[in-house]
Amino acid sequence: MIEALLYSVDLRYVDLVEIVILEISNTNRPGHEQYEAAAGSLEEELSGGETQAHESSHLKNEYRDLKDKLLRKYSGYFRSLKQEFSKKKKKGKLPKEARQKLLDWWTAHYKWPYPTEADKIALAESTGLDQRQINNWFINQRKRHWKPSESMQFAVMDSLSSPFYMND
Repeated sequence: MIEALLYSVDLRYVDLVEIVILEISNTNRPGHEQYEAAAGSLEEELSGGETQAHESSHLKNEYRDLKDKLLRKYSGYFRSLKQEFSKKKKKGKLPKEARQKLLDWWTAHYKWPYPTEADKIALAESTGLDQRQINNWFINQRKRHWKPSESMQFAVMDSLSSPFYMND
């Protein structure tokens, strides 16, 4: 989801840049600079130096107009981005139905609650969660609620140690 959001932001940014370039190119048409220079020198002579302040306010107006155009065009998008990023990361519980399906699998396989890759894929499809969430749920569930029986602990330890001891 984040990749799609960033891709969308990137596309919007490209659009924004194109608009700004278009606005700049409209003010920089061939001959436009010469007109501006001639008009500027004439205004300066007539105004006695007030032209710089006028140019500055003219640029501010152009900037404000451009900003207003961009805000009108993208305000809804910016609002949704702001909402998306301002949401706190949702912590805590998985959906109730998903938890129930995971618990059902857990109770059916309590003696050895290690789902195979195929089980994880099936659980992910049936719950709507991704495999990372499935893995994390089982890791947490085993840590919090599962204690292997003593015979299982010995069986696991025997299977780990048996390759190291040779029967003569």
